[in-house]
Amino acid sequence: MRKLLASLAFTIGAVGVAHADLEADADPAAGRELAQSCAACHGQNGISSASSFPHLAGQNMTYTAKQIMDIRDGNRVVPEMAGQVDDFSDEDAWDVAAFYAEQDAHVGQADADEEALMRGQELYRAGDMTKGIPACAACHGPTGAGINTAVYPALSGQFPSYTVSTLQDFASGERANDPNNMMADIAAKMSDADMQAVANYIYGLH
Repeated sequence: MRKLLASLAFTIGAVGVAHADLEADADPAAGRELAQSCAACHGQNGISSASSFPHLAGQNMTYTAKQIMDIRDGNRVVPEMAGQVDDFSDEDAWDVAAFYAEQDAHVGQADADEEALMRGQELYRAGDMTKGIPACAACHGPTGAGINTAVYPALSGQFPSYTVSTLQDFASGERANDPNNMMADIAAKMSDADMQAVANYIYGLH
């Protein structure tokens, strides 16, 4: 048992070192070339014109790289991405992630409905303890910039419809590549109105 634990610790350590090396060596210029095939859906610089495709500009490197590798490895199923990253190496994923991380993020404008804004702000800033919903800001930051080191994505400026569909996918279990099922647990406690309100608030957050 002691040998097994030692071996596991060594393996985890090696994975962490490899991750750090790939992040440190990521090449945005190489990523720009690889991302040409992504432009049709996500825009030339990662700002999509269609709400069915998320903005990637300004997204944290660790998050984008993880999503690319999860989609490639079948840990996240995105029908629109079928075959798009099958041939990507880990290095390719990090290069593309580095390119998008350098782009200026999209700046949106939330719907001005006061009641919806207040509810969205409440959920994002404080959560709803009566429902067991923690504040979004705890992981995604006060301005929606996320936490790169913890693989928590930037959310600000993201299309409301995309944010809602993502929350619905987590709630239903259709998407399950979040750390420790954290988002699945949170989203399952949110009503449709909650999702719409927080998605609208996030859209104008920056």
